[in-house]
Amino acid sequence: MRVHFIAIGGSAMHNLAIALHKKGFIVTGSDDHIFEPSSSRLARYGLLPQTEGWFPEKVTTGLDAVILGMHARVDNPELLKAQELGIKIYSYPDYIYEQSKNKKRVVIGGSHGKTTITSMILHVLQETGKDFDYLVGAQLAGFDTMVKLTEEAPVIIIEGDEYLASPIDRRPKFHIYKADIGVISGIAWDHINVFPTFDNYIDQFKIFIDTIQTGGKLIYSKTDEVLNKAVSETNTGADKLPYALPQYTIDKGITNIISGDKIYPLQVFGEHNLLNIEAARLVCESLDINTESFYSAITTFKGAARRLELLGRNDEAAIYKDFAHSPSKLKATIQAVRAQFTDRKLIACIELHTFSSLNKDFLAEYAGTMQEADEAIVFIDKKTFEQKKLEPYPAEVVKTAFADESIIFFNAPALLLKYLENIKLKNCNLLMMSSGNFGGIDLQEITNKLL
Repeated sequence: MRVHFIAIGGSAMHNLAIALHKKGFIVTGSDDHIFEPSSSRLARYGLLPQTEGWFPEKVTTGLDAVILGMHARVDNPELLKAQELGIKIYSYPDYIYEQSKNKKRVVIGGSHGKTTITSMILHVLQETGKDFDYLVGAQLAGFDTMVKLTEEAPVIIIEGDEYLASPIDRRPKFHIYKADIGVISGIAWDHINVFPTFDNYIDQFKIFIDTIQTGGKLIYSKTDEVLNKAVSETNTGADKLPYALPQYTIDKGITNIISGDKIYPLQVFGEHNLLNIEAARLVCESLDINTESFYSAITTFKGAARRLELLGRNDEAAIYKDFAHSPSKLKATIQAVRAQFTDRKLIACIELHTFSSLNKDFLAEYAGTMQEADEAIVFIDKKTFEQKKLEPYPAEVVKTAFADESIIFFNAPALLLKYLENIKLKNCNLLMMSSGNFGGIDLQEITNKLL
């Protein structure tokens, strides 16, 4: 098979390219910008384009398929050439489905926790010696790529993003996979540039439920009121398996799950992670892994990348970074650190970076999300406003939206860096949250200085 990737440098795209290369496909690709780690990883497999840019001459009738990334535009010259020649064009979720039609497909959806639940399932399947394929949205310890596709594996675990499939396919990705086992962790409005109302956003999850194959399973959090209502309003042919918090204790900073007469100490913490564990457990039990084996394996799970990732600690302090950016993720992450370290001060810093989080009409969704932090910092790099062509707004707009006049606001990396360098971390934790990079601030360097 000969396949060509338009926008090969994307996170999922370059991993799919590597997976198909490993499967024996002849893979080519183009992109106008390829950043690390994509460039090094593509180069390692001989897949890095020699020159950045778009080259219609790469698209010929000798191709079996073109895979189109979301980064490409509808007037991309390579896309136009493929359309002119009548070559089959896939989005990457389309092609994942094409390669897994004969497998049992487990699809993890939800506004939060998707990557972590998927990572937990992969960890347990690996620990218990199962054969599986996968697609996950983060690089995981112990896994060479974020995508694995083989002929032999009987099951594939797919992180099911609700964002659009491609510039010419406006379906949410998780609608395309036709899950045999579908998971929904919760529903909290996101991606307002695509789903302008909350009702419209909720509808995407109802459609996902309808795509679960008859006789399949829907695993969902019964602690989420919006999700429960959505499930009740669908007429699915799948078995419904709700989950809630397991029995647990927190002892000397360690969270322990209690199951029967056994106690399982965890390396992760927070009620949101305990809920994620229960979703993963129900999936694994559907794949013939019993409860005891699951809990034993999950005790060695250290967390997904950038999800409450420990940057450093000493006897009096700890510094974490997290991918949290939406209101629900922000609130859950702060609550997790607060509950785990009840006797320590908590300084929490969020960078607003995504289109949704920067939109003034959406900003009020953050009201009260940082109230459990002793000191709350909001950072927006003024350059991000420029890049996204949005009108900047002052600190007072942020404080009003967050319903917290005590919030400390910065709009320049240098100002935030100066503030962080002067923090005294004594009986205190620092939590840094962003889907961006804080304007290029080196968090590990800050950690080393503060600790």
